[in-house]
Amino acid sequence: MKNLIICFIFLIYLISNYAYSLENKILFKINNKIITSIDIYDEAQILKLLNKNINELENIEIIKIASKSKKNQIFKEIELVKYNNNLNISEEQLNAYLNNYSKKIGFKDLNEFKKYCKKESINFATIKKKITIEILWNRLIYEKFSKNVKVNKKNIRDEILNKELINEYLLLEIIFNIDNKKNVDIIFNEIKKSIEDKGFEKTALTYSVASTSQSGGNLGWIKETALSPSIKEILKKTGIKNFTNPIQIPGGFLIFFIEDFKQTKINLNLDNEIENAIRIQTNKQLNQFSNIYLSRIKKDIKINEF
Repeated sequence: MKNLIICFIFLIYLISNYAYSLENKILFKINNKIITSIDIYDEAQILKLLNKNINELENIEIIKIASKSKKNQIFKEIELVKYNNNLNISEEQLNAYLNNYSKKIGFKDLNEFKKYCKKESINFATIKKKITIEILWNRLIYEKFSKNVKVNKKNIRDEILNKELINEYLLLEIIFNIDNKKNVDIIFNEIKKSIEDKGFEKTALTYSVASTSQSGGNLGWIKETALSPSIKEILKKTGIKNFTNPIQIPGGFLIFFIEDFKQTKINLNLDNEIENAIRIQTNKQLNQFSNIYLSRIKKDIKINEF
């Protein structure tokens, strides 16, 4: 632990001074994969692209977030090689995803993103690998768990047909896991204090295990037709600019924050409304299966800290 603290202090200096010329130190070994201070620095730079709020955090918090993110990537990579030793996807598919990714984080196109990375000394090959692993991981989760997804299409259709206006929520989320149910209140109190001190988005960066944590837990606008009846009732009682108590879900607990609320008319294209609601519910369940599966495989992976 003492050596790890020393390495973290070194890494703070590295991040603060952008000093790639400093000695690269080993921080962790996960099975046979090494994670160095430069790896964590690179991860922090990539995460800053996704969420500008990271820049407002203390360096020690940035290191923790980057370390968690990098570890999760390695966990997924270790599992994926069991099914796809080369970890390859087609260049066409990767470029299409990278182009969308570039626009999502504010660049005009992929070329502009590449130029920015070169200018800021961000390793673009590292980004490509990170995204490749996410694509393959999502594909693996779909193949393993899509048959377990349960969405009541009839209920969704009936609800949409019986409404002229649909409630929409601009939602953020934090998903957290615990080892013992008795610890829920303790963890929730820590999260509440962090929300009060730093805001929900920065708290999501630190505490959430969901894939949305890197974007501050942002889910975007979600129509009530894509939510379960119990969640809808909770949100109605919560109100704008407030967050829910922990909601138990498969594999952990969920906290929602309502950033905004509006009512919209039902889209004239009913089929699109139904398909969108089904897609959101399906993705939500697949993300829950992903969190459960990742937590399970972590238990069989050895981590050594240096």
